[in-house]
Parts: sequence; C-alpha cells; structure tokens
Amino acid sequence: MLPTSPHSRGASPGRPPSHAAAAQALSGTASFAPAHPVLHAGRVAVITGAASGIGAAAARAFAQLGMRVALADLPAAADALAAVAAAVKAELARRGVPADEATKMVLVVPTDVTQLSQVVALKDTVYDAWHEVGVLMNNAGISGALGGVQGTSLDGLDAWHAVFNVNVFGVVNVQQVFVPAMLHQENPAMVINTGSKQGITNPPGNTAYNASKAAVKSLTEGLAHHLRTHAGAAGGGVSAHLFVPGYTFTGLTGATAGAAKPAAAWSAEETVKHMLARVAAGDFYVLCPDGETGPEMDQLRVMWAAADVAQGRPALSRWHRDYKALFEEYMREGQALAAEGQLVL
Repeated sequence: MLPTSPHSRGASPGRPPSHAAAAQALSGTASFAPAHPVLHAGRVAVITGAASGIGAAAARAFAQLGMRVALADLPAAADALAAVAAAVKAELARRGVPADEATKMVLVVPTDVTQLSQVVALKDTVYDAWHEVGVLMNNAGISGALGGVQGTSLDGLDAWHAVFNVNVFGVVNVQQVFVPAMLHQENPAMVINTGSKQGITNPPGNTAYNASKAAVKSLTEGLAHHLRTHAGAAGGGVSAHLFVPGYTFTGLTGATAGAAKPAAAWSAEETVKHMLARVAAGDFYVLCPDGETGPEMDQLRVMWAAADVAQGRPALSRWHRDYKALFEEYMREGQALAAEGQLVL
C-alpha cells in the first residue's frame, strides 16, 4: 500500500508583488529576474558555508539578482572565500554594476559558526554595513567524517561531536543571533536552512550526519511554527524554509579539481536555481530532484519511511532483508501510477 537590534530597521527596497512570477522567472533558463520582495535587487543575503559548493553557487545566484551578499565560512577558507567574492563581483558587473559599487555590495566575513561570538560579530558586521538581512542561508555543514572515521551507532564519538557542533549548533547559533533582528525589520525576509534527504529517510551508515540533518529538519519546522504563532500570521514578515538538496556535485560528494560530474548528479547551480524557485513560490519543504531521482521517487521514499512508524515495521525497513522485495514492489507500483498521473500521496 502507498503509504532586538539597534541596527535592525533598514530601508524598504521596492518590491514587486507576484510570488508566482518570481517562481516562473527563477525556474527558467534565463537569468534571474527581480520579482519577489526578498529575492530582489538591493536586498541582502547572508550565506554561511559560502566558500564552495552550494553556498558559493547561491552567492553567485543572489548576485545575479542584484542583491548584496555577505560570505561567511571558516577562517581557514579565506582564499576560497576571496575567489567566491571575485565571482560575485563579476556577476554584479554583468548586471552593469560599476566596479567600485560592486565592491561595496560584497562582504567577506570569516566565521566559525560553532563559535557564538564569531556569529554575533558576523551579524553586527552585516547590520552595521547594510542595516538589514533579506535572506539568511544557514548552509555551513560537514559530511560526518573526522580523520576518515564516520560517526556510527557505536563508533566515532569525536566525529559525532564535530558534526553536531557544525550541522546543528552552528545552525542554532546563526538562527538565534540573526532572526530576532530580522523580525524587527519593516521589510520581509526569509531563513533557508540546508537539510538533507538523509535526515528524512536515514539510510544506514553515516549515522551522525543523518541524525544531525534530522535535527535540522526538526528545528526548522519549529522555527516555521514559531514564526506563524508568535510573530503573527505572516511570521512577522520572516518565513522559514527547509532546503533539501538531491545528489549535488560538491566537495561533500567527490567534486575535486578535474573530476567530471556524474550524470546522476545536479550541479550546485541547478540545485540552487530549483531552491530559489521553490522558496519564491512559498514552499517550506524544498525537496530537490537530481539526475536520477525525480519528485515522485522522493515522495515514495519519504512515505515509506513514515509508514515504518505508522505501521510498526522494523526500523529502516527499506534496508531490511524481510522487506526488501516489498519495498521494491511498492516503488515499481508507485512510479507506474505516477507515470499514469494516478499517484496520490
């Protein structure tokens, strides 16, 4: 069966009204168009984990929209941050922004998100310079291995601590430092927390990473609820979004100098473009497809995982020898129904 800051109020840039138009513009192959009150020229995007991969791609995408961009990553990544800053300025130049103005539209703030004092310094630097934040992209994360050892159920304790310090407490630090100031802005804003499909379906192996991303899902859902219920129906003008990439070719998945992107993977740019289209449309759960996994397959896997709880099956039954054939049959039937337009979840 198918289962409060003194620097928090900034000027309000002009804001076109149509979210649907934003989604259409952002999902196309043309360059991004400013058609959303947050994803709009002149607004401010703050990105953690900005030195590479999805964070760097997001920085370039925000620059294509004419946004001001604050880049944060570990101090050890200073050279990579500088390279991303140069790429962002190049995108602004392609929009016709003069070089001296483009320089003022990019901030590089080396930041270890596990250190609360450094996160506070990041927030103060951004608000002192630009007086607002439109997009807070909480993207810093590590893969779960420390010294080649992953955190499993019975091993890798140091890896567990490292992964949770970055992937969970880093997100909490950034969220709790920035969001109170964002709530006091007169113009709307959004928080995008980067999760993972592994935090939803929990494939065996890298347990520390899975658990950390499951925590990010939970805390982002909690943020969205809090914004709805304690900050007014519109979240005080701040929305929350859980960004769940698919198989994306980044440093976490084997992207190194000279390595060819596997056909099954999306580029970081493709993943970010999909993310922007979905948050522009107002989606909370931004579950990204890739070259081998379409939306229906993702939906079926998520529903199977939830049904483990609802139906009392063994934990992670998808990988249980007694349920393997049943899962495969469920996927075949579900994808066949989807192809006929009959899949109802």
